[in-house]
Amino acid sequence: MSAYHPLSEQEAIELASEITEVFGPEARLTSREIGDGNLNLVFHIRDEHSGRSIIMKQALPYAKVVGESWPLTLDRARIESDALRIQYKLAPGLAPKVYDFKSELALTIMEDLSDHVIMRKGLMEGGRYPHFAEHISTFIANTLFFTSDLGMNQQEKKLQAGAFINPELCKITEDLIFDDPYTVSDNNDYEPAIEDAARALREDAELHLEVALLREKFLTQGQALLHGDLHTGSIFVTPESTKVIDPEFAYYGPMGFDIGALFANLLMNYCGQAYWIKEDDARSEYRSYLLSTMRDVWNLFEAKFRTHWDSSCVDRMAASTPGYQDHYMRRLLQDSIGYAGCKMVRRIVGLSHVADINSISDSAIREQAQRQALAIGTALIKLNRTASSIEQAVDIAAGTSAG
Repeated sequence: MSAYHPLSEQEAIELASEITEVFGPEARLTSREIGDGNLNLVFHIRDEHSGRSIIMKQALPYAKVVGESWPLTLDRARIESDALRIQYKLAPGLAPKVYDFKSELALTIMEDLSDHVIMRKGLMEGGRYPHFAEHISTFIANTLFFTSDLGMNQQEKKLQAGAFINPELCKITEDLIFDDPYTVSDNNDYEPAIEDAARALREDAELHLEVALLREKFLTQGQALLHGDLHTGSIFVTPESTKVIDPEFAYYGPMGFDIGALFANLLMNYCGQAYWIKEDDARSEYRSYLLSTMRDVWNLFEAKFRTHWDSSCVDRMAASTPGYQDHYMRRLLQDSIGYAGCKMVRRIVGLSHVADINSISDSAIREQAQRQALAIGTALIKLNRTASSIEQAVDIAAGTSAG
């Protein structure tokens, strides 16, 4: 079983039996393929005797959403496995443990998180996660600071950045987020009801300038090792636990891209609540919870990042120059706000939407949520370079909360 090929469930069981850290010699293993993503096969392997289980994730050589006409490198599996190990080390307990990686099969074998729920689904059902802001702010503060020139030896950082060159998946981001929504593209996917809003995106020169500047940073600014796709579908949660998964888009880029992706998905759910919570007061209260979560994530992240800077910065100029830390954090906030807007726009008019809005069955409410998301997204993009507080972003969302 050496040459690459998509695994069958029986082959997955045979490989899983080798994970003696989890399964004993008497294990009676079963498998089911549970992947619903576009890029991978995912097997859930369980021992019927002990109840212990693992996840096996195998990269496919193409994007399932398009088919074999969109080939993808299998090296992304190695990138994901390496990123998970780094994240697990820097933020213990906040990423799944990797048991093994088989490069010839582009296969990562890792901790099973079946006792958690995908955060996107949990938010659509009105779930509340009291420790989430604390957990995710630790994850992003630790993983971003300690893979940057602030927190690791700068020559080692350059070598590590070289190991995370991820051109094919970066190309997906570069096109789908920073180009396609602002032109006529075969990759765009939106309903005829919002054609006027899509056309407005294509004709807004002020918006294009801001997107071009954010795109330039994504292309050129290797601040830290990013997760690269930090949305609520890549986070498993319980009321007590948070686990970040799926860093196959990992590469060295601008820190604000990860933070912005998280903000965008909280705000997309905020828009979708026009449908998911029917009662006005309950919907208003839950939306307040979502905005408070966004605010708390930033404030906790900033405090933790500054603490790391004060205690662990390895760069003398960064550590000793008055005003530099404040300037850096202000730019990081601005980038986070701008990238949040870009992610929101892309998820409405671009390829691959979010269930928070796309699965709304009432077409009128769905259109309302789509327009609200576009209004918030474009406003955040235009705000980004002048933003001075997370409250400005929160106020933008709150000011569009009709419905």
